[in-house]
Amino acid sequence: MMDFPVGLILEAPDGLAALKILDSRPVDLILADLNMPQMSGVEMIQQMRQQSYAGVPVVMVTTESSSSRIKELLSEGVRDYLHKPFTPEEFRMVISRHLGTGHDRR
Repeated sequence: MMDFPVGLILEAPDGLAALKILDSRPVDLILADLNMPQMSGVEMIQQMRQQSYAGVPVVMVTTESSSSRIKELLSEGVRDYLHKPFTPEEFRMVISRHLGTGHDRR
């Protein structure tokens, strides 16, 4: 069981489509794959930093495990990451860290 309400879950096939969703509606959290077609997760974050939704937390989902790559992602604006494969407990912990129990839904 999650410790926070789950509302609408939106899906995008790549970073470019995700940015179009962000242009049309507010979101509370983004789970993004590092490697996506058309626009990578890092490219998406770089574009987000220039928009009004720059403060939306992004959790990167990746198989990348090198500490230097993770530091690079965090310096680009990634708030957290989930290393694939991950357990439901790891997922819950990371998501709770950014939404928590007192999260104010928009």
